[in-house]
Amino acid sequence: MTFRLPGLLAPLALLAFAPNPAAARTPVPPSATVSAADPRAALAGQEILRQGGSATDAAIAMMLTLGVVEPHNSGIGGGGFILHHDGRTGALETLDGREAAPAAARPDRFLKDGKPLSFREAWPGGYSVGVPGNLRMAWDAHRKWGKLPWADLFQPAIRYARDGFQLGERTATALRATQQVWADFPEIQKLFWIDGAPPPVGTTLTNPPLAALYQRIAAEGPDAFYTGENARLLSAAVTNAPKNPVPMTEADIAAYRAIPRTPVCGKYRVWKVCGMAPASAGGITVLEILGMVERFPLRQWGKDDPRSWHVIAEAMQLAYADRDTWIGDPAFVSVPVKGLTSPAYLKQRSTLIRLNRALNDYKPGTPPGAPPRTPAKPQPEEGTSHFVAVDRNGDIAAWTSTIESFFGSQLVANGVILNNELTDFSFTPEKNGAPVANRVEPGKRPLSSMSPTIVYDAKGVPVFTVGAAGGKTIIMQVAKALIAHFDWGLSAQDSIAQGLVYFNGDGLVLEQGTDREALKAPLEKLGHRVSITRLGLKANAAERLPDGRWQGAADPRSPGVSLQE
Repeated sequence: MTFRLPGLLAPLALLAFAPNPAAARTPVPPSATVSAADPRAALAGQEILRQGGSATDAAIAMMLTLGVVEPHNSGIGGGGFILHHDGRTGALETLDGREAAPAAARPDRFLKDGKPLSFREAWPGGYSVGVPGNLRMAWDAHRKWGKLPWADLFQPAIRYARDGFQLGERTATALRATQQVWADFPEIQKLFWIDGAPPPVGTTLTNPPLAALYQRIAAEGPDAFYTGENARLLSAAVTNAPKNPVPMTEADIAAYRAIPRTPVCGKYRVWKVCGMAPASAGGITVLEILGMVERFPLRQWGKDDPRSWHVIAEAMQLAYADRDTWIGDPAFVSVPVKGLTSPAYLKQRSTLIRLNRALNDYKPGTPPGAPPRTPAKPQPEEGTSHFVAVDRNGDIAAWTSTIESFFGSQLVANGVILNNELTDFSFTPEKNGAPVANRVEPGKRPLSSMSPTIVYDAKGVPVFTVGAAGGKTIIMQVAKALIAHFDWGLSAQDSIAQGLVYFNGDGLVLEQGTDREALKAPLEKLGHRVSITRLGLKANAAERLPDGRWQGAADPRSPGVSLQE
């Protein structure tokens, strides 16, 4: 076994993805790996694999553990998306566990006197809470792909919540960042503050109510969360919130269901790239970026050539313009998935990219099948975690989980931090007299940037999987890692460690402290407005090595680790 601790040291077409007999017959060497954004979560996943658990079992254990040791980012008070590859049949399936708006949520939820609230006004308290989906999705995933008893998957997380865990640097930073907000939220203070203040790194913390809740869910299943006493506590926390109280009923909570979705897949050069369908924007937007850069010789130019990053940056901004206009919950709006990923449309979009100058005006296109619609301003996202497991049968579970901002809505019930995912909706419900695709509606799932991804070679064999945390940067982190791995030949570890080029309302953003800083002058000569900024990035991945073994990778920007057997 090898133990890797990198984070502690320093043309496209939508495809109906069916089982691939060739992939199913491919011999799979007896290797397994896990990768998570916290070492304790990775150890929990490894523990489950060693007990004979499946990749899904390990992923569930990691999700539950992250909810204890990384409470500012993830947990059962939020939601997520899973991509699952079956190592025996070659089938790829997904589950949508994105949070849902309660029945009381209306398009005007984030309006005051006809004007949108600021994010800071909307974020803390009841307005922002969606019905959590992670646990129901975990249960459905376990019934489909699990091997060990459900209760066994909870044991690592229960130990941490009951016996204690050391406060990490990232959580401590999040505690300090939310300190002023918590003046209105005494219940969350009781969980994480000591002597009236955020404790220092290394402090041992426990979460007894969460440990007890985990024990009940382990014994009784997800209804112990979605019904009964816990549902009453969840409802009360939102309905009687100390800030922005709003109804969330026990019926809202009991009605939640995870949704199987058809993966969104497309071809990039010789590889098949598969991601999550809406309400995630991740799968489509990653495929759009790849589809627009495919005609350029990125491999020849290499990772340090400004031309590579100019082209990637232009494709990124064009793809994100489409994201903010055309994608939403498919149960509520028509999403032109085939049009957005069609070769003809992406070829047309790619012709907007010029090598000698920046476009500097990135309007959405009009893909085939698109209804009349106008773009809306997206909201910030922060608190997310990605983790991956590959078992000895070749099953892959790629899961991105989130509670949205640091400590979600700042509301807590039974030791569970409740998400603020409804702030992922557009605050303005109409623009130019037309409804915005991502406006708030009862039962609707907000648009997400989460982008769990699995890549297959020309024979249909899975060779790479990646996902990330970091709000809207997630899509670009994933696209960057795919280009770095498949065009520039970098390992999974080096691909996710590569510096990022992103953007904001003022222009391009180069990740501070990385080789991307050297691109500032060359990109400015092409007409880009460029700034250098520290970015809160965090990716996890795994790759199939030439000998067939799987090797995990964890972002050196985070304390995350990958564990191999």
